Amino acid sequence: MIDLRSDTVTKPTPAMRRAMFEAEVGDDVYREDPTVNRLEERAAEIAGKPAALFVPTGTMGNTIAIKLLTEHGQEVVCDSRAHLLDYELSMVAWFSGCVVRAVPTERGLLSAEEVIRNIRPVSPNSAATGAVEVEQTHNMGGGTVYPVRTLCEIYDAAHQRGVRVHMDGARIFNASAALGIPVHEIACHADTVMFCLSKALGAPAGSMLAGPADLIAKGRLYRKRLGGGMRQAGILAAAGLVALEESPAKLGVDHANAQFLAQGLARIPGIQVDPAMVDTNIVVFDISATGLVPADVSAQLRGRGVLVNAINRRCLRAVTHYDVDRAQCAQAVEAVSESIAATMAFAKPS
Repeated sequence: MIDLRSDTVTKPTPAMRRAMFEAEVGDDVYREDPTVNRLEERAAEIAGKPAALFVPTGTMGNTIAIKLLTEHGQEVVCDSRAHLLDYELSMVAWFSGCVVRAVPTERGLLSAEEVIRNIRPVSPNSAATGAVEVEQTHNMGGGTVYPVRTLCEIYDAAHQRGVRVHMDGARIFNASAALGIPVHEIACHADTVMFCLSKALGAPAGSMLAGPADLIAKGRLYRKRLGGGMRQAGILAAAGLVALEESPAKLGVDHANAQFLAQGLARIPGIQVDPAMVDTNIVVFDISATGLVPADVSAQLRGRGVLVNAINRRCLRAVTHYDVDRAQCAQAVEAVSESIAATMAFAKPS
């Protein structure tokens, strides 16, 4: 199968498997796992933050961050298609006791002006804003990348109003590759930042939350409350260390393959996608002009050996990663073309 559902489906590289096999471990809840400790130190260094925390998932990292930056009963400003809002089971409400103020944007990217308009002060009638969340890169926006200047403006606007900023940087390394700048130059425009080891970087599990040392120390307690005390977690952390050191250099290939994929899809009648808008490794393409249902096309593609997810009633999403090469991307384009042609032919009245 050519699996383009997500970059979460990657298999650990041989170097990761060796590191996991040889990992030195201890009890991480006691802070005695040397491999986890090294991973946290390295992640903090890369993010340009004083401290970092290894967590099982990106959702847990985002959940802890929002809890750290807010008080019960406040609002969190984010884009209306944010992962935080649509794919994390309302943890902002369930764990932090906050509500989301969702701001519709064109490509998932907030502006400072939009943030300013939606930050609410304490009043007799409205909940105060506790935090602003930005997503870098933006998943449902199609892997879109915030310009650093925009992040800086948002960060300054929020801080001037006493509000802190969390960056869901699940794919921040893709943003780094696209912008050609180090991760810490992106992460410096947020109080806390989460990034995934298990997405574009290819580790089998785990994410990192980085920020001020006092907040990360408190976050360690929230991690335990959420069931994230993983004991001999160095086996996973070892793969994460390999992912941090070896995977970022390969992301440009994924981006080039996504461009290739988008260009091929754009040539198929009835598909709408602008390759110029594909910033990183995510291609969202609209098939509504074909009159077909994305879920049906997804099922057709599975039968042709290609896995692509429908994300709404108009679009499908393809995500490139190191387990799918250029030739397989070409096969995927051909399968999409054949599936759409066959389905449309079958649907025509005789």
